Amino acid sequence: MSLQGKKIAILIAPRGTEEPEFSKPKEAVEQAGGEVMVISIESGQAKSVNNDLDPGGSYAVDKTFSEVSADEFDGLVIPGGCVGADKLRADKDAITLIRAFFEQAKPVAAICHAPWTLIEAGVLKGRTITSFPTLKTDVENAGGTWVDKEVVVDKGLVTSRTPDDLPAFCVKLVEEFAEGKHPEQARSV
Repeated sequence: MSLQGKKIAILIAPRGTEEPEFSKPKEAVEQAGGEVMVISIESGQAKSVNNDLDPGGSYAVDKTFSEVSADEFDGLVIPGGCVGADKLRADKDAITLIRAFFEQAKPVAAICHAPWTLIEAGVLKGRTITSFPTLKTDVENAGGTWVDKEVVVDKGLVTSRTPDDLPAFCVKLVEEFAEGKHPEQARSV
């Protein structure tokens, strides 16, 4: 599947985003011909982690949340990492941007702890997703149905559990981004 001509936003916290959950989807989008823009709370460099504690890589931030809008993009990737996802869900500009992707019926991919941001954005009611297992109760309390599967696709929303699921997650996110808008996506907001 080709993402030629598609512009995809990928989020990263200033610190704490899980390294493979950021780098592998970014690589998958780029290999499919898509353009990736790295968005964060702060400009400069963001530092990822491995297994939530060990240092990962350092990545240049292209824009901050206040400098972009969902109108500019064809899809969104939200990596996990317990600390990184928590930082993103606490940022009102990040949550506003995430919610706008749903309002505009654009595909979104979230892995591991990233569904915390979807809960904060209020977009899970009536949706079936997966995530890191400890988020099950949070997802259900937000009106979603949680399942324990490698990858789940629900009306343009792609979710997976852990870095072990990245191969299936990356295939599905490229597929959903290639398909484009999903009108059902906006109905969950």
